[in-house]
Amino acid sequence: MSEYAIRAENIGKRYRLGETLGSYSTFRESISGWLRRSPRRGNERDSKDDLWALRGLSFEVRHGEVLGIVGRNGAGKSTLLKVLSRVTEPTEGYAEIRGRVGSLLEVGTGFHPELTGRENIFLNGAILGMKKTEIAAKFDEIVDFSEVEQFIDTPVKRYSSGMYLRLAFAVAAHLEPEILVVDEVLAVGDAEFQRKCIGKMSDVAQQGRTVLFVSHNMSAILRLTQETMVIDKGRMVMRAPSAQAVDYYLSQGFSEEGSKRWEADEVPASAAPFRPRVLRVCNAQGQESNTVRSVEPCSIEIEYEIDEPITGLRVGIYLMSTRGEYIFTSFDTDEPGHYERLATRPAGRYVSRCTIPADLLNEGRYVIGMNASSFRIRRYFHDERALAFNVDAAGAPGTHWPEPRLGQVRPRLEWKIDTVEL
Repeated sequence: MSEYAIRAENIGKRYRLGETLGSYSTFRESISGWLRRSPRRGNERDSKDDLWALRGLSFEVRHGEVLGIVGRNGAGKSTLLKVLSRVTEPTEGYAEIRGRVGSLLEVGTGFHPELTGRENIFLNGAILGMKKTEIAAKFDEIVDFSEVEQFIDTPVKRYSSGMYLRLAFAVAAHLEPEILVVDEVLAVGDAEFQRKCIGKMSDVAQQGRTVLFVSHNMSAILRLTQETMVIDKGRMVMRAPSAQAVDYYLSQGFSEEGSKRWEADEVPASAAPFRPRVLRVCNAQGQESNTVRSVEPCSIEIEYEIDEPITGLRVGIYLMSTRGEYIFTSFDTDEPGHYERLATRPAGRYVSRCTIPADLLNEGRYVIGMNASSFRIRRYFHDERALAFNVDAAGAPGTHWPEPRLGQVRPRLEWKIDTVEL
């Protein structure tokens, strides 16, 4: 038996932009279409309508290994999992899969909406090649984990997205495939269910089964995986121990760009002579990113122009939770020295930049509002929800505990533990 559960060789997947699926084709039409789409020969170039979601991807996964896969949206992560799960065929290359594959590619994948939760459990088990007696032995455990016992005989088309996810994950994790493929299962569901998912995947990994885990949650990647692949534009740019790969991913700007640019028609005439240009979030390396690390400082920059001098101008930010709860407010002239030096700000182009210190924000998603005004005189420009960004808590205090920490801040406090003699 080979030591590898998965072996991928030069996998590529090409999509043709604008191509739609019509009615079913005849055998002759299918053969003609296949010949038209066959691999090009020589130095013939790709059409401008061709999009390579994956290109030249080769890797191996040993039996019992838990491999993380990270990359920005559109990098090809989900396409790769669909190829490995035989949902779609590669345009070039091949993959060897040794073992029964259980996939959770998106909420409710493989569920029939007209069937009940009970019927879908048995349907999914049958698709995995399991006998009815094997599925029945796991049935109660699946239902208990999913917490949808009250609705188990209800058609799943009436389930909420959260109920769909609970049952889909429970089925994928409990029917014991040799290879478990999970795509961003933590994107939906409450905090308690996310904790249960992480715990279950940890149990699956400890049982010696192979797991491919795609997530934007770097803390989960670090807790669950030994190695991680970083994918960008359909190609693997790094494979390394998870801590090293996560550091590379967050520091090299592979996460989505974190900036808001205002076009001329988006700025009201009443803002003159103030003109906002760009609001951006930068990581510790000074690169634009919509994901920063809580254990490193990050900066918020506001780039703007002034067409004529303004007296008493202050440019600042409001940091809020996604629910609109204010965390703090700060302006570039809060320090008296800055205010005195720039009592009247001359015409020109400026960048106001502030630094959020390390070990301040908790993991989660935050919203930045932007304001330019002269105190109690005039508001020039205000954008209440200009930009959103993510904070990843990988490596923060307490991340060795598999639980979410409450609150918007996560300071690194100094503790001392003393023994008191009785």
